Amino acid sequence: MSVALVTGATGQDGSYLVERLLAEGHEVHGLVRREDLGGSLPADLVVHELDLASRADDLAGLVDRVSPDELYNLGGISSVAHSWADPVLTARVSGVAAVVLLDAARRLQERRGREVRVLQPSSAEIFGEPAESPQNEATPVRPVSPYGATKAFAHHLAGLERSRGLFTASVILYNHESPRRPPTFVTRKITSTVAAIAAGRADRLVLGNLDARRDWGWAPDYVDAMVRALRHDEPGDYVVATGEAHSVHDFVGAAFRHVGIDDWARLVEVDPAFIRPADPSLLVGDATRARERLGWVPTVTFDDLVARMVDAERAAE
Repeated sequence: MSVALVTGATGQDGSYLVERLLAEGHEVHGLVRREDLGGSLPADLVVHELDLASRADDLAGLVDRVSPDELYNLGGISSVAHSWADPVLTARVSGVAAVVLLDAARRLQERRGREVRVLQPSSAEIFGEPAESPQNEATPVRPVSPYGATKAFAHHLAGLERSRGLFTASVILYNHESPRRPPTFVTRKITSTVAAIAAGRADRLVLGNLDARRDWGWAPDYVDAMVRALRHDEPGDYVVATGEAHSVHDFVGAAFRHVGIDDWARLVEVDPAFIRPADPSLLVGDATRARERLGWVPTVTFDDLVARMVDAERAAE
């Protein structure tokens, strides 16, 4: 039985990953912030109360005590909008903490003489305004947000640690959604409000840029890609994406159609306050490498993804 350490264990991706690893029979340790301890956590999860913004010695010490075979660093600031509001915290939590964990994993490997594998999730936001579309692992990195810049920093550091003998897998994740996505994200805002409108509890959906286009996938599919990447024979970087671009407008339309509302334009209002200072216009990924080397393919279509999220909102009413 191998030992896995998961940061961000209560987040969207972390919760799906923890459930999978426990089902496989691993000893799973989860790094959880104090404010997230009140939620429902799996009984078999070994919980460690610690924030990624903690002192470097505390994070490194946790890696030493747990002595994981697999380390999945899924914690961090997950909102591009929040990164504009607090770029310093974003850099500490999603950048500096990643460096500490990578360094601690390599030092642990050297001391115990047994391989430690690290999964560092990157983001399509590292490409910013991409030089090409679709993007792949060779696309130039030029972020246009604090979130993207921090993710790019951690992505490059994972590559440097790989050159020093640490098995690091970096998955460049495109937008991936589920009912576990926090309600502050535009996708959850859309699905929760559409469900409320269908139930007569709301009469308007207020959004920002409806023209922003994204490559949206199903979160459990992307967690599967993470596991495949970390357990592959060779370390590497992998774009994880569906290869299909849809606009926020498309997402809204799919949600309303699922509840039987076709004439939905009258119910949507655009508020400039919700438009980001810089918003990449088109991010769509080419996951050929993940398909050919990892055998990974997305299993949930765009319309089905939206429908599942709307249904979850309605079931929770």
